[in-house]
Amino acid sequence: MHPFDHDPNTRHSQWWLATLGDTLIWARLTILEAGTAEVLDADGATLPYDSPDTARAALMDAEFVALDGLDEEDALARGFSLHDIRPPEGDAEQLRAQMVVKLGYRA
Repeated sequence: MHPFDHDPNTRHSQWWLATLGDTLIWARLTILEAGTAEVLDADGATLPYDSPDTARAALMDAEFVALDGLDEEDALARGFSLHDIRPPEGDAEQLRAQMVVKLGYRA
């Protein structure tokens, strides 16, 4: 099984994002049944963590925020509208190609 394929042991995935200038960078946090976590980073690598809290701390240290915790005002402060973005979708290659997105404007 390829690391991006659906894993029946996966319990929950959450998209995170960061902005650098006019670039949007995605990361996907996946919490596994075993209580561990992994992060799919912008390079398409899957990074293992011993717990979801450790993974979240690493994402926050890298200035990522959880998409589901972002409101429109926060998004606009980062240079985009929530209405104009969507988390990456697809198989491994499709995800890898969508993890770094050039924003078309600064809000």
